[in-house]
Amino acid sequence: MKAEATQKMKTAPRTGADLLVDSLIDQGVDTLFGYPGGAVLPIYDAIYRAGESFDHILPRHEQGAIHAAEGYARVSGRPGVVIGTSGPGATNLITGIADAMMDSLPVVIFTGQVAKGVIGTDAFQESDVMGITTPITKHNYQVQRIEDLPRVVKEAFHIATTGRPGPVVVDIPKDISSTVHESEVDSSFHLPGYQPTVNPNPLQIRKLHEALLQAKKPVVLAGAGVIHAKGSQELKQFVQNYELPVATTLLGLGSFPGSDRLSIGMAGMHGTYTANMALYESDLLINIGARFDDRLTGNLQHFAPKAKVAHVDIDPAEIGKNVLTDIPIVSDAKAALEALNQFASDQLDHREWLETTQKNKGEFPLWHVDYETDISPQWLMKKVHEYTNGDSIVTTDVGQHQMWAAQYYSFHQPNRWVTSGGLGTMGFGFPSAIGAQIADPEAKVIAIVGDGGFQMTMQELSLLQERKLPVKVVIVNNQALGMVRQWQESFYDKRYSHSLIETQPDFVKLAESYQIPGYRIDSPKQLEEVLPSVLNDPHPAVIDCRVMQEENVYPMIAPGKGLHEMIGVKR
Repeated sequence: MKAEATQKMKTAPRTGADLLVDSLIDQGVDTLFGYPGGAVLPIYDAIYRAGESFDHILPRHEQGAIHAAEGYARVSGRPGVVIGTSGPGATNLITGIADAMMDSLPVVIFTGQVAKGVIGTDAFQESDVMGITTPITKHNYQVQRIEDLPRVVKEAFHIATTGRPGPVVVDIPKDISSTVHESEVDSSFHLPGYQPTVNPNPLQIRKLHEALLQAKKPVVLAGAGVIHAKGSQELKQFVQNYELPVATTLLGLGSFPGSDRLSIGMAGMHGTYTANMALYESDLLINIGARFDDRLTGNLQHFAPKAKVAHVDIDPAEIGKNVLTDIPIVSDAKAALEALNQFASDQLDHREWLETTQKNKGEFPLWHVDYETDISPQWLMKKVHEYTNGDSIVTTDVGQHQMWAAQYYSFHQPNRWVTSGGLGTMGFGFPSAIGAQIADPEAKVIAIVGDGGFQMTMQELSLLQERKLPVKVVIVNNQALGMVRQWQESFYDKRYSHSLIETQPDFVKLAESYQIPGYRIDSPKQLEEVLPSVLNDPHPAVIDCRVMQEENVYPMIAPGKGLHEMIGVKR
């Protein structure tokens, strides 16, 4: 495969910054998330001269920019584009870059750098962006020649969005962006060492089909790769053809409708009994687009011990990395499912297995206790789902509220669930909701956040008022770092070392200081009176929901335990 540009860059005298802006326009970029600074002033001057070519979003912290770009990428499927200055501007982006890498999100980051002549001298606001970002990017560049800039930009977008998506960093020294270049520049490129395998090997597809015909207890595990490949309809056709139970990963929620009778819920540490036991007891596990991470598998010695494992993944490095794979299929998830759907499915008979999974769904549901005077966080999630008809885009930070949202907000379509999975980033939920709302202005976007994580990025409330974004912020406020507190309760004899938050801002007054309506809800009755109208109001809002501090997330697989050793399961 050879990717070439068909259009020459403009031949009039252009600065490097102008060439960058031209290249972004050629890539179809219309939205930028960025924060100016000395090393990127030439770029911002070129953006100014470009007029209305871009909608530039100015966060109040670079972390807000990168997380908003992640939310934008997850919802739109298009790359999020970020600009940050050198030194602290670039290093403030690092958490989000690592987050995008772990969760396979296409983000292209442009960082300013000091002039080439002083790189390596500890110049003012210099940081080694290449050294810092090499382990946490799909690829990175430092532009050394102005004539290379258009090609590098085109390569960066190509790499970020093809194969397994991921972040790409382009570091631009200030003298590159400010120098005038008068010659014609060609942006064509060829990357012989980067040729992702998109279509599956037909022999491996046939092997998987034959394994299906022999299996008595097959189960599908659907991950985010299905969503990235836009393969949800093909997945639905496949599992319905064969009558296969479907478990999803945390990041795969929405790849298959949670309301479908074949859905057995989320698998993993806080997954459903039905999903985890199906994986444990299966004789054929078909993993489509998920990496076998530790929060999914639990103790690997007890993970799918009886199963032949088939793994479909566009990234060959993931196949066999953690779990021994019998049928490896390197492929785009959609292409593999299309190939599987070409086979006849009427020879498969596993009715007894399907009956078992359906019985488990009925006998071992998710459970919680409702209270008359106190708000159960699980009940809160169910009410948010009810009042939004289950069709909102939901974003979260990491922790208890994330797991409760994953458990009780059932997703029926892809690209509606935006969360930090692999890195588990506090502060992600709110700015990612901003990016999600910009990506889909007509959608209802709910940021479900903890009181701890919200305080890390709450300064981005400025953008809700400034941009007239109707994001609803639901704070699951237990006045604690909830998941930390739960682990201290369960594994550290209730030694709550610095996990209880004794001092908080008044979130209602905080919201009002940004000219945003704020609400505090303390009881179930008040919640039912206030929440429906607020969630369906076409304006932003901050809702401080005071929930029970000592409520825990169940079921749970303790560290070192297998999928069959869940605690907190009830009939």
